[in-house]
Amino acid sequence: MAKQGQTKNLDDKGLEGLTVAAREAANRTSAGKGLPPVHLWNPPFCGDLDMRIASDGTWFYMGTPIGRPALVRLFSTILKREDGKHFLVTPVEKVGIRVDDAPFLAVEMQNEAGEGGRLLRFRTNVDDWVPCDSDHRLRFEMAADGGLTPYLHVRADLWAKVTRALYYDLVDMGEERVVDGQPMFGVESGGEFFAMADAKQVRDAV
Repeated sequence: MAKQGQTKNLDDKGLEGLTVAAREAANRTSAGKGLPPVHLWNPPFCGDLDMRIASDGTWFYMGTPIGRPALVRLFSTILKREDGKHFLVTPVEKVGIRVDDAPFLAVEMQNEAGEGGRLLRFRTNVDDWVPCDSDHRLRFEMAADGGLTPYLHVRADLWAKVTRALYYDLVDMGEERVVDGQPMFGVESGGEFFAMADAKQVRDAV
């Protein structure tokens, strides 16, 4: 259990201390390639950090936006989710951060056609390209305005919220299919069909 004052001590390290720890963790990968194996690390919990990822994908440290994309990218590589909470993890420590919605934002989409059918690829706000397939699924949740918000599985229980503009593109390429005996409206990618909503509800809304 974190002791009182741990959060303040962590914050006092500043971004430089966090950057050093993140870079050391990244260097543990093979020749610096790929993502750090955070799923293999189980260090002690060192308290919560005053860091937040807003719903628009902006990272904040002590209430101030982190304006260095390379630094945000670095921190994103040591991000881990456990029991619904998000952490930055190195081999020696784990600190909690706040995430308002999803930790990533899907900001660009490519529609590729191949022998196996359509494959959608999404670029996140930290410049990861993620294929939409059986390992990286789309899910759709009801939004406050009554519409739908798509999310793409990036890795290890970490998700990217798909921007509204890309959502409209998904709707434009959508189609009706019968899923478990029920007509559903959705989109195909990577040999999978990702249902958005009941087909009749979609027809009635148009």
